Amino acid sequence: MMRISTYIVLLASLVLGACGDAGDAVDERLRPVRYMTISDVGVDRERSFSGTSKSSRESRLSFKVSGTIVDLPVQNGQRLNAGDPIAALDSASYVLQAQQAQAALVEAQANDRRASANYERTKGLYANDNASLNDLESARAQAESAQAVVASANKALEIARLNVSYTRLNADTDCSIASLDVEVNENVAAGQQVAAVSCGDEFEVNLDLPESLIGSVGPDTPVSIRFGAIPGEDFDGVISEVAVASAAGSAAFPVVVKIDGTHPSLRSGLAADVTFQFESGAAQEGGVVLPVTAVINRPEGTSVFVAELAEAEGEAIVRRRSVTLGELTQSGIEVSAGLEVGDRVITAGISVIRDGQRVLIPEAD
Repeated sequence: MMRISTYIVLLASLVLGACGDAGDAVDERLRPVRYMTISDVGVDRERSFSGTSKSSRESRLSFKVSGTIVDLPVQNGQRLNAGDPIAALDSASYVLQAQQAQAALVEAQANDRRASANYERTKGLYANDNASLNDLESARAQAESAQAVVASANKALEIARLNVSYTRLNADTDCSIASLDVEVNENVAAGQQVAAVSCGDEFEVNLDLPESLIGSVGPDTPVSIRFGAIPGEDFDGVISEVAVASAAGSAAFPVVVKIDGTHPSLRSGLAADVTFQFESGAAQEGGVVLPVTAVINRPEGTSVFVAELAEAEGEAIVRRRSVTLGELTQSGIEVSAGLEVGDRVITAGISVIRDGQRVLIPEAD
């Protein structure tokens, strides 16, 4: 029995020894890594945002009075000259109101003439001591009141005639119909949008920028614009408006970019890709853009693995380096601090390497 126990102990020792030898062999097998060398930390960075084009002179038209649409002689995209009709309301009730105001004016004018004549007659009687002072003052008050009624009736007639004119909606300048929002026989309220028109050949793009970038944009910020509907064409842009307050319910700030140039296919409502070229604010602090796969994000902090050259040729030692992150861009994530020119940042396989591990690196980047 003692001999069997001895054999078991010896066998276990051999197995553990073999495992230890295998582990040592694995450790001796150096793992190659992929890396990128930080060569320049002062380059500008580009950020792209989506926006929508619109005419620089775009108006939303509506009637000043309510009514029923009886005429709509235009279509979407139609070119209009100044004075061309766009829509019309049923004006019958407004014409009747104007006629009623006209009749009221005529009556007021008759009363005014009667009151004025009475006042003149009373003044003569008063001069001959045939009328009292009270009679004179009463006649004068009636004459002044009649004059005020005439003035009021004139204003009422003017308003009634304006309401009649407000039943016609015409183009005030050369433009194009961008959208129609009503149909014939539809009842519309005063101020309800009937149509939108684009005037002129100048266009702009409206978009929103995050609060982290709004302080970096200005009239001199280089901007380029592309439209999916106009392939192969790049447009320069100039920032014309920057909001001082964020849009309601968000942390984004509206920005308007004026398009420098024209194109036959430019129109309102096109989806645009607007690229801003910002000066790197982290140029003095080691700012650089890395692939997202190179960044280690753990509760104790954000870091990357840097390969430091070892004495043996083609070998390096992995060192963890704490970094400070900046903005997430289309090309990767910005590191604003923690790296220097010449650092070799490991960009792949970071999940299978550890701090202090020896690795293989290629001779050239």
